[in-house]
Amino acid sequence: MPKFDIAHRGKIWFAISLLIIIPGIFCMFTRGFNFGIDFTGGTIMDLKFDQPVTVAQVREGLRPFGMDGSTIQLSGDGSDVESSQAVMIRTSDMEENERKEVMAGLKNSVGDYQVMREEKVGAVIGGELILNAVEALVVSWVLIILYVAYRFEWRFGVSAVLALIHDILIVLAVFSVTQRQIDSSFVAALLTIVGYSINDTIVIFDRIRENLKLHFRKGGDIYELVNRSVYQTLRRSLYTVFTVMFTTFALFFFGGETTKDFAFALLVGFASGCYSSIFIASPLWIEFRNRSDKRSMPKAELATK
Repeated sequence: MPKFDIAHRGKIWFAISLLIIIPGIFCMFTRGFNFGIDFTGGTIMDLKFDQPVTVAQVREGLRPFGMDGSTIQLSGDGSDVESSQAVMIRTSDMEENERKEVMAGLKNSVGDYQVMREEKVGAVIGGELILNAVEALVVSWVLIILYVAYRFEWRFGVSAVLALIHDILIVLAVFSVTQRQIDSSFVAALLTIVGYSINDTIVIFDRIRENLKLHFRKGGDIYELVNRSVYQTLRRSLYTVFTVMFTTFALFFFGGETTKDFAFALLVGFASGCYSSIFIASPLWIEFRNRSDKRSMPKAELATK
């Protein structure tokens, strides 16, 4: 057995996760989330500057007003990837006085412009679409349970889905506490995290299944088997998460303002997914297996345990 016993310390790993999830859930109900304009609606402004400007210049002009996270797109005939006279800005909803202040600030810091269009828009992602996304997520979990139950056993499937729920709750908790903005890219990040996490978990479960067939006999030590399986796949799991984290760190630090929240969600989710695959999913499977064994054990034999 490896020197560091992962399988026997399941309750410790569960407690560590609960120390993050429980305060996070409390924060979700008290502080809520910082929803972006994709969820709340906002203002669209089409501006035509006298001189070509870059996205970085416009974003810097919006920074003093706390709107540097707005969606900024270059448009118009003859525009290239670097600069353009025609710029579309999508910001959160603003009052009239705030709007005038922002417009004056842009003129002073970026340059003179003409307002081609200005209008308020509704949320891109409505409540019905959010509900549909949640329903699709639940259906995917059910299908994962059925697939893993067919390939392995139902306890593997339930453990894998609980590990996925753990990862999503961790990400939601962190975003509620930090009040980072949640927009449509956040939904894409959650789906990416689910795909990564379930893949890492299945790799470990597949090794557990192989070792069950090759080494485990009735009366064998299930904890030793899980430890062996985790350590046999540990190097692959760590190499995978480090590779993904390196590229995501690059996206977070060098990808620009509009991708920071997306990359931050991926960083939290990938770290949580690696943790849950190693320290949560397998101990959960042990708990389910032990409970099933106790229920199936004859009463006389159970009384001697």
